[in-house]
Amino acid sequence: MGVDSPLITLLFVLIAMLAYVRGHGIDFDADLSFSNGIQPWGTEEDEEFEPLSASEFPLWKSSGAGKMPVNVDSFGAVGDGIADDTQAFVSAWEKACSLNNAVFLIPEQRIYKVNATKFRGPCQGKLIIQIAGTIVAPEEPINWDPKNPRLWIVFSNLEGARIQGGGVIDGSGSKWWASSCKINKTNPCRGAPTAMTIDSSSKVRVKGLTIQSAQQMHFTISRSVAIRISGVRVDSPPDSPNTDGIHISESTDISIQNCRIGTGDDCISIVNASSNIKMKNIDCGPGHGISIGSLGKDNSVGIVTGIVLDTATLTGTTNGLRIKTWQGGSGYVRSVRFENVKMDDVENPIIIDQFYCDSTKACKNKTEAVKISQVMYRNISGTSRTSKAMKFACSDTVPCSNIVLNNINLERENGTAETYCNCAMGFDYGFVRPAADCLRNDDSSSCSGGSVNNNRKHGQVNTEL
Repeated sequence: MGVDSPLITLLFVLIAMLAYVRGHGIDFDADLSFSNGIQPWGTEEDEEFEPLSASEFPLWKSSGAGKMPVNVDSFGAVGDGIADDTQAFVSAWEKACSLNNAVFLIPEQRIYKVNATKFRGPCQGKLIIQIAGTIVAPEEPINWDPKNPRLWIVFSNLEGARIQGGGVIDGSGSKWWASSCKINKTNPCRGAPTAMTIDSSSKVRVKGLTIQSAQQMHFTISRSVAIRISGVRVDSPPDSPNTDGIHISESTDISIQNCRIGTGDDCISIVNASSNIKMKNIDCGPGHGISIGSLGKDNSVGIVTGIVLDTATLTGTTNGLRIKTWQGGSGYVRSVRFENVKMDDVENPIIIDQFYCDSTKACKNKTEAVKISQVMYRNISGTSRTSKAMKFACSDTVPCSNIVLNNINLERENGTAETYCNCAMGFDYGFVRPAADCLRNDDSSSCSGGSVNNNRKHGQVNTEL
């Protein structure tokens, strides 16, 4: 049986494309093989969250299901949103942490005012943290615990715990926002509490919570391994300063799926010493987009590797898919894949900015930079609010390399979209709009370490601290 000539032609095109990619030293399958070690979406393990009704556990007593509920009400919590229930939470936690199969229970249809509290482990096995009600922070910054100026609800040193329940964590952040130097320029810039933090923990799962009106960041994962987040909603207004949705630092093997994030800063931000991060089915907006960085501030080292975003919608955000680094830093960002992303009226849909400068003063030009390489954008479509739908502002002395574009369709509703490049090495294939002819496909230019020309203007932007 003969083979149609169009099939033969297609076969030769695919072989030639593969040879081109390999010839440029790019092997995304190998570079992103980390994703094989991340638990697949939708497995039985992801469904192990057990639906528990707070009404099932009115008191601290044994359950027929083998769980040991520890109800904060049994330790003196009032739950009227006025009384300070901090000590009741601490006492209930100490009891729950000491028991096997415990359920640390915050009942539904109640509001508990809690000040800065650290819920420390290690705890006995199979701990469930059932947040069915609402936890609110004190409204007045002056009433905040001075011993914990940057923290509110912290879970630390936990292994295998589940945090669930469909409840609300409310940071009462409006007065913190009003006093921010981003809102009131006469005020000094100072930090504010993060609403919820998971620190120094492993194999923790978080499902079905709402975190809203954070004083600053909403949800931080730091120094942790194998954290699974699903069905989390983050909600704050677009003018709330520095209110990142989910912030990942010094952590590895993190998955975030089926989350809706609207805030005044990055929907998701990934910073130094983080690797093997997978995000899927993310709805972002309002906010500043999904960001790697910032990295390299104050000549620091920044390393982020193995990042995958698969399936996201960004609506009305000030950035889309962003990598941001300061001049003078060192380290690298590599093995990154953004795919299947829909943009709707996004200001900077695709942006790499190695001249990031979020400062009231002009940043000095420096030759050192965080190296950015092996970044793939695939199946990205939608509308750009600005003319520069794609911007690759890379360092003259440490240029970006192996930037790959495939199946890009970004348009501007009123006007023409374009691509801006400075010292960006890579290539495109398939349909790419706007055209990215400015991507260099070799390392023969002076950007590979020859001349120093960081004195040119690259449009430094100020978006957040």
